[in-house]
Amino acid sequence: MGFDIRWLTGELKDSPIVSRHSFSDGAIAAAKWLKGRFQEYGATCTFMDFLEGFSPNVICRYAAEPSFNKTLPAPRVILSAHYDSRGTFGSTRAPGGDDDGSGVIHLLAISRAIYRKKVTFPIDVELVAFAGEEQGLLGSYAYAKQLYEEGADIMLQIQADMLAYHDSDEPMQLGLPQSIGSPVAGELLTNISAIYAPELTVGTTTACCSDHQSFWAHGFTATQVFERAGGIIDPNYHNSGDLSNRTNYDIEQVHAIAKVTLASLLHVAGFTIGA
Repeated sequence: MGFDIRWLTGELKDSPIVSRHSFSDGAIAAAKWLKGRFQEYGATCTFMDFLEGFSPNVICRYAAEPSFNKTLPAPRVILSAHYDSRGTFGSTRAPGGDDDGSGVIHLLAISRAIYRKKVTFPIDVELVAFAGEEQGLLGSYAYAKQLYEEGADIMLQIQADMLAYHDSDEPMQLGLPQSIGSPVAGELLTNISAIYAPELTVGTTTACCSDHQSFWAHGFTATQVFERAGGIIDPNYHNSGDLSNRTNYDIEQVHAIAKVTLASLLHVAGFTIGA
């Protein structure tokens, strides 16, 4: 996770990233890099263009194996994060380490685990990195709308947005939406957390809004995982100081939340571990 986040924020010397703003060259570079990384871990990835001038959504799939039904699209579970970022007003620097590089590296960690453990699924599983979130959930809305119009069977969608900030005076936490999201999904994640990540204190958050809202608005079962049971307290939120090498940026909390989302995926989708 450490290498991934430092590349995305531009903290590594060989990273070309200055900003991942949706209109930036850095966002395009990040999209290409993410596609390559997910494909290294066995996923099949495509770009989805949704608005002129915006970097694309990166949609990566582990297809149902064996094929669920060749005449019908398979049901699917979607885990997502957004890779676009914002910085301090007037600054060209927008590293987005917590918002939402932390959610993206959580997806990469899950993808690595699927690949290394040779996990296969009886339904389609998608890991999606959205663009255009900071401009109003634009990338996710375009995809959710497309899926709705296609009559897709989305069993569960979980958005990971801001997972890494952990105040040293507080326990590691998992925040679930107080209002925008499916209560049944929140209940599932709460129960899963108690089993697989008891180090997390689970509660609700008023932090709003993220890409799960696009799916929830189209009638899909959807929720979000967030870094805190409560409001946003990261002092570098939407700030050019949103780097990973700073006080209270906690990779261990990201890892703990990733255990919850991965376990929820496995529970809902079903799975087989290869030899």
